[in-house]
Amino acid sequence: MRRGRRPVASRFATGFCAVLLTLAGLSAAAAQSRAPAPSALPVATDIRVAGDEKQTRLVMDVTATIGVRAFTLADPYRVVIDIPQTVFQLPPKAGETGRGLIKAYRYGLVMAGGSRIVIDVAKPVRIEKAAVLDARGGEPARLVVDLAATDREAFMRHLALDRTAMRGSVAIPSIARPQEKRSGDLRPLIVIDPGHGGPDTGTKAGGGDILEKNVVLDFALTLRDQLEKSGRYRVVMTRTDDTFIPLAERVKFARQRQAELFISVHADALPKSEGDVQGATIYTLSDTASDAEAAKLAEDENRSDVIAGIDLAKEPDDVADILLDLAHRETKTFSHAFARLLVGEMRNTVRLHKKPLKSAGFVVLKAPDVPSVLIELGYMTNRQDLKLLTSEGWRAKAAGTMVQAVEQFFRTRLAGAEASAGRR
Repeated sequence: MRRGRRPVASRFATGFCAVLLTLAGLSAAAAQSRAPAPSALPVATDIRVAGDEKQTRLVMDVTATIGVRAFTLADPYRVVIDIPQTVFQLPPKAGETGRGLIKAYRYGLVMAGGSRIVIDVAKPVRIEKAAVLDARGGEPARLVVDLAATDREAFMRHLALDRTAMRGSVAIPSIARPQEKRSGDLRPLIVIDPGHGGPDTGTKAGGGDILEKNVVLDFALTLRDQLEKSGRYRVVMTRTDDTFIPLAERVKFARQRQAELFISVHADALPKSEGDVQGATIYTLSDTASDAEAAKLAEDENRSDVIAGIDLAKEPDDVADILLDLAHRETKTFSHAFARLLVGEMRNTVRLHKKPLKSAGFVVLKAPDVPSVLIELGYMTNRQDLKLLTSEGWRAKAAGTMVQAVEQFFRTRLAGAEASAGRR
């Protein structure tokens, strides 16, 4: 009866997954409807900001009249504009600088069918207008957002009213799907998680033309293709396009599929004052960061939800602390084992950081029952690393070494499971 048995850790994880999902009250959302064809989507063709520190207006030209919803968030102060899925064909570097009350803004896809503009404001503001004007007199349709300065007390009062009005709904619909039924395919399931996406661009390089979200997506697709080519694994990705996904949803994505390995892919950055550091680093979860750089990186990565305009206060509290702790102990052991294998396999073919194994409190690694690592492929602030990160040949070579580590990881686990079953 040994053949066909799932690894011990996987059976353990499956049981805990079912228990923890029940305890946490996680309910899967219905699968999202298919996004409209690109040709049917409205296009944003221009955007501009005018005004002063008392009143500021943002105007965006669009090819069709669209719906709009606007709300504010605090700490930091932000204005969030949700619109139907839109193709942004705006001037280069649009949003990097603002004017008046607007410090900067960013935009992108947050889900199938929905786009978002997140405006960073210099002080508390009141949304006086958020509407789309119909095309008229040869002029395109226009999204108009008027902001006025206010005080924190008034801002927080309006924020509370907005939350009351929106109660029962969430700003970003869950991407979680119903827990998948097993089809009899016993191959290990691996989740690859390209970091960032949508309005969260991650690190920028090359004068702002090279974005981390694109670099890591290209690498993740290469890794997926190589893993699938081996025929030994089922592989799914948290995103395959320029979509933003909240950190907690990335974790749920892996857990609800009963994944047996989670790999989050990023590319690092450091201020010029901290030197020209280079090389890949593999991170595992720890409440105490291994060093100051790891702590700072985790803090920056964990701000992804804030960058994309998600109210983190809505996240549910942790439950079943004892069960979570028990699950975490075994999961951490497997996570550390895979991290060490990655370093061992990559050392001979990929440039590594002088301290390639680190740990910190990354939100995306907190699944209690899925071995998880976060790999920083290199530093986009380092010229040599950036050249490699944007090279198709380097991606293929680096992904190949990761596949070797994956194969060794599951070979070891399967052998352990067989030996355990044989002693029964």
